[in-house]
Amino acid sequence: MTGKLNTKVAVVTGASSGIGEATALALTAEGASVALVARRADRLAALQQRITEKGGQAIAISADIADENQAYDVVQKANAVFGRVDILINNAGVMQLGLIDGADTEQWRSMININLLGLMYATHAALPIMKAQGTGHIVNISSTAGLEANANAAVYSATKFGVGAFTEALRKENHIHKIRVTLIEPGAVATELGDRITDPTAKQWAQSWLETKKPLASDDIASGIVYAVTQPPHVNVNEIVIRPLDQ
Repeated sequence: MTGKLNTKVAVVTGASSGIGEATALALTAEGASVALVARRADRLAALQQRITEKGGQAIAISADIADENQAYDVVQKANAVFGRVDILINNAGVMQLGLIDGADTEQWRSMININLLGLMYATHAALPIMKAQGTGHIVNISSTAGLEANANAAVYSATKFGVGAFTEALRKENHIHKIRVTLIEPGAVATELGDRITDPTAKQWAQSWLETKKPLASDDIASGIVYAVTQPPHVNVNEIVIRPLDQ
């Protein structure tokens, strides 16, 4: 396959569904080779097959990026198989909503470990490779919850505000190495993210809120990501906020 990303190699975390899956398909449609990363091996295998049947190139890596060693190994394996890592899409995430008082604090740790530390671990693993290449692009998926904190989403928002801060510092540290950094902040998107909310009151609140909107599709976010990573090398799209019209 040929396109604007021909010869480029991308690593996409959280690739088994939603924004990650749509982004992997969009990147391969532009000619990129993609390392598909998530915990659900069966989903990854099915996505890999879809890509290869369309003439694309992909490998599936089942891993938990909240584990630092696994995050490191993912990036190293992609580099070993494809010979480089040009694009890292830090998309893996989890959203557990609910009030602070009475919360299951294990869910707090899970969100911090996946949404924030996992993103940091993968970035830490990719930076030496990109510096040695003299080029690279790191795309961090945050949320509009990283722009405005609301009741029922305190810790989820805290992780996404953290992603924003980390991303800006990352950009300032690495532009001299010709590494581009982009922050993507989606609003309401129709994905499986809300399906895993365990607090029944918070889940009902989230569903009721979503019903008042016409949510975006994962493809809408993938299009924004492809836009950012296909700009000329001297152009760094720092931040993209993508909301439904009625949000």
